[in-house]
Amino acid sequence: MESKAAAASLSALGHEGRLTIFRLLVKAGPVGVAAGEIARRLDSLPNTLSANLNVLSHAGLITSRREGRSIIYSADFTAMTGLLGFLMEDCCNGSPEICAPLGGIVARAAACDGACLPNANA
Repeated sequence: MESKAAAASLSALGHEGRLTIFRLLVKAGPVGVAAGEIARRLDSLPNTLSANLNVLSHAGLITSRREGRSIIYSADFTAMTGLLGFLMEDCCNGSPEICAPLGGIVARAAACDGACLPNANA
């Protein structure tokens, strides 16, 4: 991941509402959550939710697909893993044991692509 893309992702996540949406989508796993359900769970106004979803989408952190009349949003686990990897790339300057627990989290996220996360079928 390049610095520019990482900065865009971090900027998108640097807003409490967008971070809450992203975490909800990560918990949901690859099945995702319909826009209306996100609005209900977070008690969000439709225009605010739409703006936040657009920012997350433009940053490459989420994807969307249409199912009937609903738009289903999902976290992009490849992008999330890339961002985490970028942040840890130069971890500990020669003392990798310090970052080993974080490396395990990134490896599990990359391996499961969200399918093995808790509540992935929610």
